[in-house]
Amino acid sequence: MSAIDAHIHLDMYDEESAKAIIADLDASQVQALIAVSRHLESCKATKQLQSIAPDRIYAAYGFHPEQELPTENQLQELVNWMSEHTSEMIAVGEVGLPYYTRHEVEEAGQVFDLAPYIQLLERFMQLAAEWDKPVVLHAVYEDAEIVCDLLAKYGLKRAHFHWFKGSSQTVKRMIEAGYAISITPDVLYEEEIRTLVRDYPLELIMVETDGPWPFEGPFAGDETHPRMIHAVIEQIAELKGKAVPETAAILLQNTHRFYQLS
Repeated sequence: MSAIDAHIHLDMYDEESAKAIIADLDASQVQALIAVSRHLESCKATKQLQSIAPDRIYAAYGFHPEQELPTENQLQELVNWMSEHTSEMIAVGEVGLPYYTRHEVEEAGQVFDLAPYIQLLERFMQLAAEWDKPVVLHAVYEDAEIVCDLLAKYGLKRAHFHWFKGSSQTVKRMIEAGYAISITPDVLYEEEIRTLVRDYPLELIMVETDGPWPFEGPFAGDETHPRMIHAVIEQIAELKGKAVPETAAILLQNTHRFYQLS
């Protein structure tokens, strides 16, 4: 049952673990990894890991929103580097808006200025449109509505909302726009994610681990590994009332189609 991990932070594993994951791909029945990046050094590390198995690891370059904003010089350096490596880049990502950071600040009674993060995201969306690349998005709850507006503004059709959570109204809007989502191992124990799977068209779903982010339930205490996506596929099949092989084939086809993999 071959599958693709559509969102993993391969560079966040220690070097030994990352290389072991790559070496285990065949044994794990994992066809490929979409390896996302968080900042310039992360992009460079992802590129280095990609060189180990260029036919199995596909690199996305970007700036994760749940961190301090880059200076203009840092941003320009990142953009220049990405511009030099567009031919090797499968997507712009991970980019988005800092929902969790913002809520932590606001819960502490402080004011959070979202505007510069929106401006940063717009910069990456402009580049994605210019380079004809899909975008890998960190955008949940009310932030997803802002992101949907921006996707429409820049005419971006290939949008991948990873580990998405949001209102039924936002889900409906994303479905109508044809945006893709990816499901993590928490579908085995989080009702919110199980409901999302029931509501979202199977043809717009992929699977991911977001490794090395740890999971609970049956995965508690385990290092997150791409092989976990097989349990995700089985759970999606059950929630959709379909056979596992059929579900696995559709999810694999979705990922190939979205990322235009050979």
